[in-house]
Amino acid sequence: MCDTFVALGNATRDGSVIFGKNSDRDPNEAHELVLIPHTTHPSGVKLACTYIEIPQVEETYAVLLSKPFWIWGAEIGANEHGVVIGNEAVFTKVPYDKTPGLIGMDFLRLALERAATAEQALDLIIGLLETYGQGGNCGFSHPLFYHNGFLIADHQAAWVLETAGKHWAAEKVKDVRSISNVISIGAHWDRASKELVSHAISKGWCK
Repeated sequence: MCDTFVALGNATRDGSVIFGKNSDRDPNEAHELVLIPHTTHPSGVKLACTYIEIPQVEETYAVLLSKPFWIWGAEIGANEHGVVIGNEAVFTKVPYDKTPGLIGMDFLRLALERAATAEQALDLIIGLLETYGQGGNCGFSHPLFYHNGFLIADHQAAWVLETAGKHWAAEKVKDVRSISNVISIGAHWDRASKELVSHAISKGWCK
């Protein structure tokens, strides 16, 4: 299983933030460590992600990424402002969209390139998810479809974001937190998509 963890400054001896992630990708799938510089882009250009194109922004931040060689996005990365994000596959009752679209690793890289704080990164991923949804094969040696969870942190704060289709819930981290390949946010969250609860009730998944 993949695992991502964070310990905020109020939980560490020296007040630093500790963040880490392991990966369980295919053993024959090479990973690249890529440093991409701060860049400005012409107005109106398109950005080619793993499967689809979306509008590019005028300025993107420098990022350090650990990524599967064939995917545009990344499993873990950091940017010049100290924002770090780890991505986890999560398996849910909501059907997976197999139509090529944005995948979890694309959301991660887009957030790092465009957000200067953890909360900005959270808002950016939510906005992209609600606009484009998520979908497409994420497997190298065989097709693999899933939804996505994220642990997002900066020097001051951290958030967990877990998704199922276009539905999502977010929890602000208080001290130490980890995520893996299952939904970890239960009945309590700090933010959530508008139809999260009503959809679950309509499906008979909760009361």
